[in-house]
Amino acid sequence: MQSLQSIQISLLTASARCLQALSLVSAHELALAGGLGGGALGISVFWLLVVHKRKKNIAPDGTSKSDHLLQHDQARNDLQRDGTPNAPLCSVCAELDLRHLLLEEVLKENAIPLGSLSSILQKSDQCGFCRLVSLVVRRTWLLDKFPDLDLSGIECGLFSMETGCLREPRPEPKQLCHRLVIDTSTRPREIYSALIAAHSALTLPIQVMEEDTFKFDRPTDLHGRRVGDTVDVGLVKKWIELCEEGHGDICEKVWWMASDRRLPEFIRMVDVVSMAVVPAPLACRYAALSYLWGGIGAEYWTTKDNIGERSAPGGLNTANFPDTITDSIQLVRQLGERYIWIDTLCIVQDDLEDKMSQIHAMDLIYGESYFTIYAAGGTSARDPLPGYRPGTRRREQHIEVVQGLHLSVPLPMPMEALTQSAWSTRGWTYQELTLFRRRIYFTRHQVYFECRHDIFCEDVVTESKRLASSSQPLRYRGAGNFTRLPKPGNLDTDQYMSSYMGAIADYTRRHLTVESDIVDAITALTNALAKGFELGGGTSPWPSWAWAAWRGAVHYQGEALYTSITFYSTGPVVAETLIDVWYIVDGNGVPAQLDVRRISRAFKLPKPQAAMNPYSSPQGILDPSHLTLDIHRPLEPGTLIFCTTSSRFSIARREHEESSLRFYHDLFNILSSPSSTSTWVGTVILPLDPSPPDSLEFIVLSRTSAPTGVYDEENFGKSYHGCMLYVMAVSQNEGLMERVGLGIIHETAWIASDAQEKVVFLR
Repeated sequence: MQSLQSIQISLLTASARCLQALSLVSAHELALAGGLGGGALGISVFWLLVVHKRKKNIAPDGTSKSDHLLQHDQARNDLQRDGTPNAPLCSVCAELDLRHLLLEEVLKENAIPLGSLSSILQKSDQCGFCRLVSLVVRRTWLLDKFPDLDLSGIECGLFSMETGCLREPRPEPKQLCHRLVIDTSTRPREIYSALIAAHSALTLPIQVMEEDTFKFDRPTDLHGRRVGDTVDVGLVKKWIELCEEGHGDICEKVWWMASDRRLPEFIRMVDVVSMAVVPAPLACRYAALSYLWGGIGAEYWTTKDNIGERSAPGGLNTANFPDTITDSIQLVRQLGERYIWIDTLCIVQDDLEDKMSQIHAMDLIYGESYFTIYAAGGTSARDPLPGYRPGTRRREQHIEVVQGLHLSVPLPMPMEALTQSAWSTRGWTYQELTLFRRRIYFTRHQVYFECRHDIFCEDVVTESKRLASSSQPLRYRGAGNFTRLPKPGNLDTDQYMSSYMGAIADYTRRHLTVESDIVDAITALTNALAKGFELGGGTSPWPSWAWAAWRGAVHYQGEALYTSITFYSTGPVVAETLIDVWYIVDGNGVPAQLDVRRISRAFKLPKPQAAMNPYSSPQGILDPSHLTLDIHRPLEPGTLIFCTTSSRFSIARREHEESSLRFYHDLFNILSSPSSTSTWVGTVILPLDPSPPDSLEFIVLSRTSAPTGVYDEENFGKSYHGCMLYVMAVSQNEGLMERVGLGIIHETAWIASDAQEKVVFLR
């Protein structure tokens, strides 16, 4: 029997000849003949396809066999559904058998050589597959940021791997989606820091589009999907429904909120049906908006003067609103929801009392929100939601047709896409990222949906009910991880510290237009932590010893910080606690003893000789009379009181190449005396504005170990376990101390300095 493909080609050839002949007749005759000819051709092709479908999976012995469309000798002659011709290929890529790679799975250790990366980049304008490889390497490795990077010596290979599975029972391997993966012999060291900072994927995949799944007799699961000029709102609605119908309490309950949670009566909502600002109805279901104000004027704010007008039906006129807000209101309406919380509309912006009440309730607003719209594709509220309305086109998805297959480079993962946005640089948006349960991100690449259980996006077919053994490439690659931690019923101190320290480190890398917002912009997050871990409230205003009192990013790191300032850390390392008892002044102005975990130093026997006479700290509970600085001047809440030793040392800014790049802080050497024979005894990190004095007072906090390069080893010998003291540089004003900097000093130098015991009131 003649093959289906040869029949198809014969029919198409005959059809082409008919059309050529028909071009000589009149338009009326052409329409009539075309209709009759097309109908006859359609009937013929339909008959052939039906017969073929019945027989294609039956071998002579009655067993199943593969569709002949998958065979290599016909791969390059397949007719393209969209009419796009096959891309030209270089001599190396022309030898590839992509169908075999995607069907049989080629392991990484058996990767097929593609040649050097440099040659692939050079051929990218001539070869369709080299172009795909170039795109995925350039985007994932951020090569645009490293134009002078040496790529010589990097060899590339090609293998394939399963992408995951969304079904149960799990199909056989050949029925699962596969991706092509580029393997490189090495990765330039220079790009590692940039990759980590950008949350860029470390794998280099190329995906098959869903329209080609029939060629592999596979479902469309996890294959690529075309991203249109505008987002399919119906698809977004389906994502929300999949979450609410299949994820249960995982995405409904919020670990820091009580089960009987409700919004305070002063919370307002935008009613998108009546177009008015209304009091939040009891147990109302609502969306929220996270966006950039971008210096927009106050003409669209809710104020004391217009709150009355806006509270009446029809009182909100979107003609006066920036595009982000207008699009978000319309989107909520299209999704079948009624209420949305938007800060500039729901908070009376010129009413300080209302503003502070709302700020301190934002953990409830964020936690109770059913889903959040993140306008993360622009630079201000004037920008429309990317891809929501025609004419707001996003970065185009690149698709190449290679050997009859539509192939594309997957668009960035959610965290990677957000990292590239202006939205991710702003301080106020951090807590909005961490506290919401369901998130819809509008980025310049595509739209993503993320909940506590799953991730969906436009360019990968991932929609399914979450099954116990299912997996997919986007899972666990989301942006908002805070709501997943900690696990209910396991809220211990270590988990709290890990959550808190990580949040502060991330938050302080962002920017605030008004620096005094440093505490307000994260109040929702600290409130959530305090409620979740059943802690007391915060302090106001924040004292100098707290992270909020310093400019710049917070970086929790051990003693290695004082060798150099880097982006890597294993966390603070305390070898021994040297403050016996801590007190803090509570909200009533009364000193209360803190429950602080103690750490003791441990040695491998025998102890180093240098550690036989170590520094010893003051011990015991303070007498109540020592807890008052001045009976006529009550202490402010948040003041720490403890007993330690104090001494004074000279300082000198360290000379190194990176100093000119430091804006807020730098490293200073601690010197034993101001004389010309002074000895380098330690290192301290200090703010540069204002410029520090020539000498500072230091107090001891705890003990740690020492890396190289933090003190004069010729004078004090090699380091031993616990040889350094964590110290705080302080300034005094009428008995109250404030933190100036943090550092480490060798204990031998501290003992020799004739340090004095002192009760410290640290504010």
